[in-house]
Amino acid sequence: MTALVVAPPRRDSPAAGTLLLIGIALATLTEAIAGTVLALGRSDIIGDTSATPDEFAWLDIGYTTLKLIGFVTAPWLVSRIDPRSLVIAATLTMGLASGLAAMTARLDLLIALRIVQGFCGGALLIAGQALVFLRYPRAHQPLLQALFAMGAVVAPATIAPALQGWLVDTHSWTWIFFGIVPLALAAAGLLLIADGPESAREAPRPFDWAGFALISVTFFCVSYVLSQGSRWDWFEEPRILWLALLGVAALLAFLGRQVMAKGRGLLDFGIFGANDFTFAFIVSFVAGAALSGSGFLLPSFAVSVLALTPTDAGLLLFPSGAAFIGTLLLAACLIQFRHLPPFATVPFGILIFMVAMWLLSGSSSESGAHDMMTAILLRGFGLGFLFLSINLIAFSDLPSHGLASGIGLFNTGRQLGGLMGIAALQTLIDHHTIANLSVLGANIAAGRPAVMERLATMTALLTAKGMDAVAASRAAASLLGRLVTGQSAVIAFDTAFNAVALLFVVAAPVLVGIKIGLARSAKARATVAQG
Repeated sequence: MTALVVAPPRRDSPAAGTLLLIGIALATLTEAIAGTVLALGRSDIIGDTSATPDEFAWLDIGYTTLKLIGFVTAPWLVSRIDPRSLVIAATLTMGLASGLAAMTARLDLLIALRIVQGFCGGALLIAGQALVFLRYPRAHQPLLQALFAMGAVVAPATIAPALQGWLVDTHSWTWIFFGIVPLALAAAGLLLIADGPESAREAPRPFDWAGFALISVTFFCVSYVLSQGSRWDWFEEPRILWLALLGVAALLAFLGRQVMAKGRGLLDFGIFGANDFTFAFIVSFVAGAALSGSGFLLPSFAVSVLALTPTDAGLLLFPSGAAFIGTLLLAACLIQFRHLPPFATVPFGILIFMVAMWLLSGSSSESGAHDMMTAILLRGFGLGFLFLSINLIAFSDLPSHGLASGIGLFNTGRQLGGLMGIAALQTLIDHHTIANLSVLGANIAAGRPAVMERLATMTALLTAKGMDAVAASRAAASLLGRLVTGQSAVIAFDTAFNAVALLFVVAAPVLVGIKIGLARSAKARATVAQG
């Protein structure tokens, strides 16, 4: 690996250091907005671009694939380019691509711009977090990483949906992209006048083009399969099967090449020798599934079952952002000033999150925001305790030259975990909705007294509003069918909320076992080394 020697941070300019932090936070916020723009603006974008659902999917596939590629490419870029300069360049390019995206309704151009946004977003997240570690002492990292997480994790999970929902309802989806431009300019301006770490580098290693090609194929296959698998009933569709096999083959070839490269490949896999990083990397899959899965379920439930507007659906998650930030700062203060071990907050985070998902599993079509608020706030509290700790566990003991690779791998794990979580939950909802509809429909047979009574009541109400008897009877039957379909979806979503809670029930003992196994392995290696 290329050595990266970081000089002690300059302490004579605290104001410039503060500007650096604010600049990085604003840069990560541009990625948060760009990364979640499709969640609530989907129908508006489809209408304005005249795209089919399959064509629209390429906007998401392109962004996700290039974001993952950005994660694994950024460590090499950091070895060649000053991290601050890389963040500035990626942020300005993100702003330019967003400005152009706001001015076009051509689908092909939008897809190309989303690809640019994805790569820039992945690169600036990795370089930005590495810059925080390189610029400031390790003793200050708990609080600093909590501040970084506000833009990188909290904003896309809670704050961005509320802003985007309001813009979609009151203006247009194009304003979401327009809003990124001033943020990108402000971030770049602050970073230009801030001071960064002074670093000296040895001759950098050559770029691993073969490894890059293999991992790019892997990420494309993974993104396509996980985002489209549920729509095409997974391996019942030959295209999904073949892409899955191609992705697995490309991944195995990539891993083999990295082993043979002996530290001169695309990524430094030697950092897996650090037990804490290995454990945190595994946890990142579970945490990513929990964060993205619950973030997918709540707005989907709000829009499809509760029939909320995009604004209201976005605001539903907003209070959990305040809880998320509060517990991030609380955990940071306990770790930094009270010297609490990062591991100590993980069980609390898991337990609180499980309770939140269990409470949400009791939601119904009559639920309102106030009924769900306790669970939503608990979700924020749980995620705040969980995410800061696993970041500190992963990176606190990594050497400076391995930081960028570690951050890239960790974020890749979290992103893949999120994709898997969303794909699994989408499939669960689809299958359970159909199964529930079949069961409920079998019990709503014509001729049953309760059914006849309900139809008669609804027909009478419609007739009283001016409908003729025949039309009212048909409308009543249609309304009853919609009620059955809606109830099937409610039961399916409740099952999905329970599934997220049960994820930790299954994962927690497995993770404890992995932690114990890693500790024993490290002890055995130390004994052999001493002997």
